[in-house]
Amino acid sequence: MPERYRGRADAHYYGGPRFAARAAGPLGVALLEPHDGWLDELPLAFTGRDVQRAPLSEARRRTGPLFVKPPTDKSFPAAVHPDGASIPPPPPGSGDPLVQISEVVTWEDEFRLFLLDGEVRTGSQYAVYGRLDAAPLAGHSQESAVRAFADRLTEECGDTLPGAVVVDVGRMRRPGRAPAWAVVEANMAWFSTVYAADPDRALDVVLRSAGPGGLVFERDLEFRSAGRGKILVAEDSTVVTSRSAM
Repeated sequence: MPERYRGRADAHYYGGPRFAARAAGPLGVALLEPHDGWLDELPLAFTGRDVQRAPLSEARRRTGPLFVKPPTDKSFPAAVHPDGASIPPPPPGSGDPLVQISEVVTWEDEFRLFLLDGEVRTGSQYAVYGRLDAAPLAGHSQESAVRAFADRLTEECGDTLPGAVVVDVGRMRRPGRAPAWAVVEANMAWFSTVYAADPDRALDVVLRSAGPGGLVFERDLEFRSAGRGKILVAEDSTVVTSRSAM
């Protein structure tokens, strides 16, 4: 950490969690993130599928196809597995981390939403049938439907999320059922790709999600990252800066 960044009162952060765990303290930056159990505690009306957390050792004993991912920190690749035995074991010394398990579904299209105090500041389509396909939310044929679903989510569950956060939603298809809107996941805004969203409006969310610790709103104190021991990968692309420099 360069000395010129230490002890600043105006620093913000954007990048990966591995470096954040070392840099946030010296920078005086408070990192806001959704609770690890947020998705599996959402009502079925918003998830549209069974989602639960379990120790990795238990997940590796499951039978049948399953989708497995880390709850929030991207510490290993999310993937569909034919059964639990095909899930790689954790790195030595990492213990038995919790993972998120859900049934396998098909997403027709997926959208990333940058939320600030319950408002969709900007957004982007980022995938169609699992393939990267970025397009702005503004003017998209599904914009009204996406915003309507996001409004319902924030009205009913907004207090369970940080004031600055990214939520991914999409149209989910299951055999024998019509496509329905559902939440894909919630992410830390300070570690989220913008895709085709408006970068200036996304920046408003990023700055609030990882800014000076003394400026955190009271309602967001419970969402400050506690620096829990997690498995982390070295895929960090990091920017440390102050508001005046952004």
